[in-house]
Amino acid sequence: MKALITGASSGIGADIAKELSNLGYDIILVARRKTRLAKVKSELNTKVEIISTDISSTFNCMELYNKVKDQEIEIVVNCAGFGVYGDFTTTSLDKELDMIDTNIKGLHILTKLFLQDFTKRNRGYILNVASSAAFQPGPLMAGYYASKAYVLNLSESIYGELREIKSNVGISILCPGPVDTEFNKVAKVNFAIKSMTSEKVAKYAVKNMFKKKLVIVPGIMMKLNYRFNKFLPIKLLLKISYNIQSKKEL
Repeated sequence: MKALITGASSGIGADIAKELSNLGYDIILVARRKTRLAKVKSELNTKVEIISTDISSTFNCMELYNKVKDQEIEIVVNCAGFGVYGDFTTTSLDKELDMIDTNIKGLHILTKLFLQDFTKRNRGYILNVASSAAFQPGPLMAGYYASKAYVLNLSESIYGELREIKSNVGISILCPGPVDTEFNKVAKVNFAIKSMTSEKVAKYAVKNMFKKKLVIVPGIMMKLNYRFNKFLPIKLLLKISYNIQSKKEL
């Protein structure tokens, strides 16, 4: 049994790796920071392979896939991603494009390549990490919210295709609210509401992935928020979202 996890050097990715290792899965850790990956490796109980690469590059994604495709991987967790905070007219375009390449392009490539293998074998699990941001627009983090909406819509569409062919392959989308990880530091934000621990989110995500739950939303407050937002007019939702976002800046 083997699982590949991107964004595995810290936070949710690292804790999902620990959870799956505790369940007996050998792990392929993927991220840019080799030193941090080595630290995560030292905390796992099963065989671990480290691959230091940047999945914002199409070439790197293809190279990664070709390197591991013959290992009969059963689980792929696409966790790599980051956010950019600020007014859309003033944020760095280069940083936003890097975010899009990581949050969208890299995830898209790896989902497609591994899904093709999984459907041929008629087994396997893909867990794509989105965010509660996927459920609504997000002024002051417009690109990030849009990137997570892409992850949600892509994965839901794939789920529909798999169901039509009665495939045993599972695809799930993890949509947590605020989580206490390095995301806040990178995005330069501070959440007003209490964050969940990445350990708790990881346990909940893995449990529900194996149940083949489509949309995984950890925490009662986020579940209520998910349902409540569906009934709000878009202009009111935008106003509320802007007010919340404006208080996040560090």
